[in-house]
Amino acid sequence: MTDTKPTVQIYSTPTCHFCHMAKDFFREKNISFTEYNVASDLEKRKEMVTKSGQMGVPVIIIGDELTVGYDKPKIARLLGL
Repeated sequence: MTDTKPTVQIYSTPTCHFCHMAKDFFREKNISFTEYNVASDLEKRKEMVTKSGQMGVPVIIIGDELTVGYDKPKIARLLGL
């Protein structure tokens, strides 16, 4: 049995307080993540809206589970923490 970690992506903006909290949480737990700044990256903004159906950030994708907002208990569960 392999202990593979799910991929983590976060769509965020530089001024989003909850985005910073989520990224700090990932760093604390040594979870690597890919960050997309949807304030400046229009393609990623369109992708985020297509996936989530709205403009709110953060949009966090862990494996194939999409979470809108910083839902720490759900994020920890999805990461197996």
